[in-house]
Amino acid sequence: MKITRRKFFRVSAGAGMAALTATAVSPFLGVVNVAEARTSKKSKIVPFRFVVVGDTHLYEMPNHRFDKTFKKAIDDILKMKPKPDFVLFIGDLAQFGKVKELEKGKRFLDRLKRAGIKYRIIPGEHDWYLDMGKTWKKMFGRPYWSFDHKGVHFIGMNSILVRDYWTARNMSPWERMLAIAELECHICGLWGVREKQLEWLKKDVKNLRPDTPIVIFTHSPLWDYYPRWNFQTEDAPQVREILSKFEKVIAIHGHVHQVVYNKTGNMVHIGNLATAWPWPYPPVELPYPKIRMLRVDPGDIFDGVGFASTFIDDTFLGKMKYETWADLIPEDIKDGVPL
Repeated sequence: MKITRRKFFRVSAGAGMAALTATAVSPFLGVVNVAEARTSKKSKIVPFRFVVVGDTHLYEMPNHRFDKTFKKAIDDILKMKPKPDFVLFIGDLAQFGKVKELEKGKRFLDRLKRAGIKYRIIPGEHDWYLDMGKTWKKMFGRPYWSFDHKGVHFIGMNSILVRDYWTARNMSPWERMLAIAELECHICGLWGVREKQLEWLKKDVKNLRPDTPIVIFTHSPLWDYYPRWNFQTEDAPQVREILSKFEKVIAIHGHVHQVVYNKTGNMVHIGNLATAWPWPYPPVELPYPKIRMLRVDPGDIFDGVGFASTFIDDTFLGKMKYETWADLIPEDIKDGVPL
């Protein structure tokens, strides 16, 4: 029997390396419909939808292939009916944090604003370490924030802060940037939100009721997925402890460029894919759903990306369904993964 390349990858992915993945805000975009299902009279959540997109890694050169994939993502968002209430960009807008790269990314995002769709943004390491976030903050403001929207409390934090590895080595800003841009930087140390943001987070949630629905965004995972690639956040245990009083927290992260899902205590962790490229899966086994996303065709710039829709009811439960631009989702999770 003749087997296609795609079928081959489906078989090998399902059989050879059963382990990881799936859910939530995903490939290119993650479309999140909060409380799209039935709502009760007691529910404080009003149904709404938002989108998550990230890891665009834009270069300053014009008409780069990453421009094309990000443009497709923005085009798809603008076509959504009804419009999402807002868009969240989850970090790594630029590849090297150059002014022209960040300006290009802002032009893409401002298309949303002109169409009446607000966006929020947090930084990734690629946005930050050329000038220590100076340009990013000038364009976008404070890199951590919170707001309430239709019954849900949203939090964004800068999770890519590292201890100073550059001064003692007399590194230039460019050398500092190139070092942390490596997936496996041996001198950079572990990332974190650090003391100032931890104190801010304590104050931010101090007066919130334990039944308040919480959604938190960070670039890196708030759990130890694969620290060797900084698929983790050093002070995530402190973040989780601060948020442990809440009945349920949904934590959405970028950086891994993968479909990935995990749970720690009261927190559901959801990984987002990139609009730039998909990383390979690290040698880690996760208990659920034991299926990896099917691998991509490196010759197709739109393979390995897409978007996801999430339906959450008035009890803050729901399901994430991936909508991809290629046949990447295994049959048993095509209808979605429960949150």
